[in-house]
Amino acid sequence: MITLLFTSAVAGLLALTVYQTLAYPFFWQDLIYYLKLLRYRRKAQADMHRGIITYLDCFLQQARTKPNKPFIIFEEQTLTYQDVERRSNQFANAFRTEGSLTKGDIVAQFMCNEPDFICVWFGLCKLGCEVAFLNVNIKTKSLLHCIRSCGARALLVGKELLKVVEEVLPDLMKDNVDVWVVDHTSPSEKVKSLLDKVEHMLGETLSERPKADIMSNFLFIFTSGTTGLSKAARVGHLKAIASMAFLPMCGATSDDIIYITLPLYHMSASLLGIGGCIHLGATCVLKKKFSASHFWKDCVKHNVTVVQYIGELCRYLLNHPLVPEERLHQVRLAAGSGLRSDIWKEFTNRFGGIKIREGYGLTEASIGFLNYTDEAGPIGRASYFNKLLRYDPQTYKPIRTASGRCIRVQAGEAGILVAPLTAMNQFLGYAGDKVQSEKKLVRDVFKSGDVYFNTGDLLFLDDRGFLYFHDRIGDTFRWKGENVSTTEVAEVLGSLDFIKEANVYGVSVPGYEGRTGMAAIVLKHDSTLNGTKLFNHLVQTLPAYAWPRFIRIQTSLDVTETFKQQKVKLVQEGVNLSLIQDPLYFLDQSQKDYVFLTVSIHQGIMEKTLH
Repeated sequence: MITLLFTSAVAGLLALTVYQTLAYPFFWQDLIYYLKLLRYRRKAQADMHRGIITYLDCFLQQARTKPNKPFIIFEEQTLTYQDVERRSNQFANAFRTEGSLTKGDIVAQFMCNEPDFICVWFGLCKLGCEVAFLNVNIKTKSLLHCIRSCGARALLVGKELLKVVEEVLPDLMKDNVDVWVVDHTSPSEKVKSLLDKVEHMLGETLSERPKADIMSNFLFIFTSGTTGLSKAARVGHLKAIASMAFLPMCGATSDDIIYITLPLYHMSASLLGIGGCIHLGATCVLKKKFSASHFWKDCVKHNVTVVQYIGELCRYLLNHPLVPEERLHQVRLAAGSGLRSDIWKEFTNRFGGIKIREGYGLTEASIGFLNYTDEAGPIGRASYFNKLLRYDPQTYKPIRTASGRCIRVQAGEAGILVAPLTAMNQFLGYAGDKVQSEKKLVRDVFKSGDVYFNTGDLLFLDDRGFLYFHDRIGDTFRWKGENVSTTEVAEVLGSLDFIKEANVYGVSVPGYEGRTGMAAIVLKHDSTLNGTKLFNHLVQTLPAYAWPRFIRIQTSLDVTETFKQQKVKLVQEGVNLSLIQDPLYFLDQSQKDYVFLTVSIHQGIMEKTLH
């Protein structure tokens, strides 16, 4: 009898295991991940009870418990947690005494990657200031817009970026914006030097540090505007704390040495990367900028074990010639976003079986996914809380039923990703732009009164519960890890004397992540395309990632019934010569000109022999 019961139990367990494996193959991975997430949340709650509430609090805790552990390695410098703590105190004292900065002041930070980026940032945080990170690639008009839109009363600029600021100094003086250069001297009496003041400041802990409201704004990060110039997204303390979980959830530990080459003005590097290092008490190897030729050499030199990426970074590494270091490194984990499945597989095959952890997140709201499996391609697993809605392919707005409610997509469909807004899942809006803030909200989605945040992204849900990035909607596209505003680029093109109208959009090019810029233009009467003039104009007005690589000349631009520029057909046709009769031009940077797109040039681009 006992033998029969035992045999039946074993058979039942075996049958259950087989069923689970076939019906729910990722059950155990899902369970382990959610248990890990639960442990993280409990730890975060325990930390809050101990007074460790904000991003800055987490850093200060590590500075107390691990003062002598290396925090930042930059070129030949090594700064411990205590070193960064003391230097940020010096900056805080300098800002308080020399700049009269106090709690609530908004300060724009325009600096390249370096340890002082972090020390300046933390120094301002210690005074209760809200910092606005500025993209170091922006030009004069965009720079002035960003400073004004976030309401900054002061600007901190790295010495190598001062020339860009000098062009708008008269405007900044009119706006009563104090300008500081992070250097020992200043070439202008209108710009104050900072480092000579910092050197005379004490590095002791500030006697009085303002208390932060966990529900309030922490900093500003600029995102591409769908109606023109960049928007200042408010990033709350809750969002910043949540972002610090990314690297731990990917599997990084306090013993890891983490390599960050992404720009610190991006959330990926500042909140996920540096924040993750702080949460773990790990060491960060920080680079001024990404270099494919130095990447693996740096990893070997510094014994790097974790790297942070965006999709383009991985492709650059694959396109680089073989180097001995790419097989001598100790990197075990690569964490990031935007990695195509084909690049994913090539990357792991070539560089030694590195574990990939692909994620998805937004600057504006606490929405995120993580692919914690080894399945190549997905950005994560479907979540109960975040929903995918059916949409109209012409308007990209959610389709509603007769009763006015939205419709969830089924497996095998792509839909607009939305997430519910609650007290703990905030969207604090864009500074100085209530209209655009409201446009990001979808109301009465599943019931009267509910409010969801519209990410502007289309995700695809497969029948196994995996999510894949499908496309961006609206008037932005992503290229070289940056969001490009089509409206901003169109305005720049339209300011040229030979262009009457411009319609800018992103097109897919085989072998490249994201979409590269293309512009359909109408020339003014009796005018011709002046490619050299156009190139020089772009150099002066836009960062390189926003330059249209292709120009399509049309006699008129297609518009919708509401007189909006029609992009759908243009995007579908891309640079397909068999579909397009209009003249096409290609940006040849070696000639600093737009050249006619011949069949041979087109073939070179498609075969990646021409970049």
